[in-house]
Amino acid sequence: MQIKELTDYLNTYLNAGDFKDYAPNGLQVEGRSEIRRIVLGVSASQAIIDHAAAGADCILVHHGWFWRGEPSQVVGMKRRRLAALLAADINLVAYHLPLDAHPVVGNNAELGRLFGLKLEKRTGMYDLLNIGVPKSGPVPFGDFCSRVERVLGRRPLAVGPTKGLVTRVGWCSGAAQDEILAAAAEGCDLYISGEISERTTYEARENGIAYLSAGHHATERFGIQALGRHLSEVFPELEITYYEGDNPV
Repeated sequence: MQIKELTDYLNTYLNAGDFKDYAPNGLQVEGRSEIRRIVLGVSASQAIIDHAAAGADCILVHHGWFWRGEPSQVVGMKRRRLAALLAADINLVAYHLPLDAHPVVGNNAELGRLFGLKLEKRTGMYDLLNIGVPKSGPVPFGDFCSRVERVLGRRPLAVGPTKGLVTRVGWCSGAAQDEILAAAAEGCDLYISGEISERTTYEARENGIAYLSAGHHATERFGIQALGRHLSEVFPELEITYYEGDNPV
């Protein structure tokens, strides 16, 4: 298929035009026009470029390039990455907020499914803050924390009141720790995101809400994989694989 056919489909499916994002969504670097093999990943690192250079036509990621406010010079790391991508004639396609927010294949939709949560509402800008309840009913905090660890393959950092039952949960993947106050206002006793700031500990303690810092990379692996499964169903002629980059953050 043609790269334009793929990106036109993804732009529509992910409602990319509805978002005022921090980086361009869709095709970021043009490669060969005909594509058959796609490598999925969380971030467009040098490692995934080197991996894809073995035969892929397209890299499809959540975190691409050209972030707002970054230096515009193509030097150092940026030059090396771009040179390797262009030398291999590989397309780079990225979707940031659209992939966080999508109600079916989005990062947060997948986290809710994997954590066993029943979604009650989505709120905040672009509906990125998800609010729900455990499908099995109230869960002891320690048990829920173990559930998160099993799903993500890493132990989350817990702060705030970590005793008692988890009855209402807010979650937003990535670096959304500052949504903790909105989650508390929604009556959540637990909020989950990827990263943590120094202030988050006090916000959790002083607002009576537990917080799990579960990893930026770890909480944003599942949306791109779900999107890949969807593409495999819609375009069975494509060969789609996932590259798991090592990132403990």
